[in-house]
Amino acid sequence: MEIFLIKLLQFMLAISILVLLHEGGHFFFSKLFGVRVEKFFLFFDPWFHLFQFKPRKSDTTYGIGWLPLGGYCKISGMIDESFDTDQMQKPAEPWEFRSKPAWQRLLIMIGGVLVNFLLALFLYAMCLFTWGDDYVKPKDMPLGMKFNKEAKALGFQDRDILVGTDQGEFKKFGADMFREMATAREAYVIRDGKQVSIAMPGDLDLLNMFKSTPPFMTQFIEARVDSVLTGSLAEHMGFCKGDIITSLNGKRITSFNDFQYEVGRIDDVLDYAKTHQDSLKALTVTVTLARQAGDQTCTLTRKGVLKDDLKFGYMPLLPADKVTHIEYGFFESFPAGIKYGCNVLSGYVGDMKYIFSAEGAKSLGGFGAIGSMFPDVWNWHKFWLMTAFLSIILAFMNILPIPALDGGHVLFLLYEMITRRKPSENFMIRAEYIGIGILMLLMIVANLNDVLRWIGIM
Repeated sequence: MEIFLIKLLQFMLAISILVLLHEGGHFFFSKLFGVRVEKFFLFFDPWFHLFQFKPRKSDTTYGIGWLPLGGYCKISGMIDESFDTDQMQKPAEPWEFRSKPAWQRLLIMIGGVLVNFLLALFLYAMCLFTWGDDYVKPKDMPLGMKFNKEAKALGFQDRDILVGTDQGEFKKFGADMFREMATAREAYVIRDGKQVSIAMPGDLDLLNMFKSTPPFMTQFIEARVDSVLTGSLAEHMGFCKGDIITSLNGKRITSFNDFQYEVGRIDDVLDYAKTHQDSLKALTVTVTLARQAGDQTCTLTRKGVLKDDLKFGYMPLLPADKVTHIEYGFFESFPAGIKYGCNVLSGYVGDMKYIFSAEGAKSLGGFGAIGSMFPDVWNWHKFWLMTAFLSIILAFMNILPIPALDGGHVLFLLYEMITRRKPSENFMIRAEYIGIGILMLLMIVANLNDVLRWIGIM
């Protein structure tokens, strides 16, 4: 429960900051060009609100709604999600949105996206200035990688140390490395102290590389016990520091990666258990350990019963990776932050094509998926990095040419600027309805996926 609350608080704080600044972008340009803003709300307020006030001599009512799905900046003389058609039937006033030149209206509409994008770059720069950048190069992982059967079919072997591809050397283990591997024609690894070249197809399915079980590649971790939690099943079964797990329920174990995979298989069996006896059978495990005793290695067999959380209660011996740390001065951090942010945006935009596949639709996540991305403990470094990432996503999603989003309004304004003709109000209203329908459908699908994952169907 404590972890849930920590993640929820981080999520709510990040979303509040991003929504306020996004709507603040619209507000700033509206005021700059003399357009009246009637309402400025954090969160939506259908039927009622939590709080509102209107300063003296101000045309704007400020408040907090109860529905945390976004924010609201109601601009006079504009067709938006409020569908205030009564106002549009009256003669245009000089302080209304519709009375302003198209270029001013364009800046008002892109104000939110602009603020979110600049905010992300600023946050990345400040994170680099404050904490620097810590990462491990794949070539500095002494135990190399663990590969699945699809990767091994291409020629990779467990403990290969990744160096790079024909596109260049890998900087760090992460999403960018997977993207480069997916499009590479040649990959380079260190095997038995020598560099080996592996031919690649150049069109691997990136989504499948991530989602396959086990994944295409992950860091190799030995199945060697480093520490045992007091009172845990591992302690009860007699695990000791230095022991090597060689089998679980008769399945050969060559790495901690294999061990985790077999525990996942137990979880799958539990999902189909119909009786308590079936569950007890699945939770009863047999582990074989190799223990060094002087000059000899003895083999031990231990039996135990897992709890529902499937935790043995031991930590494996982690590889002694070489960590690369880069410090940034204040002025150095800005170009580095811009490069970092643009790289994140480029990767996110490139991955959008997978959403239009069946597996991509299943990978969509709603508020639950976003909230789960925050750390289990309050960590300001990770919080601001996550907030910057969400800010870039918010900027990109809002600029998509979908009616009801900022990008939809921008599209119609560009049409007006090119053709010198405004779309009719009836057309704008119908487009707004269609856009809201599309957004509601996407939101339902994304959050339904969260629910299905939570109950174990997906």
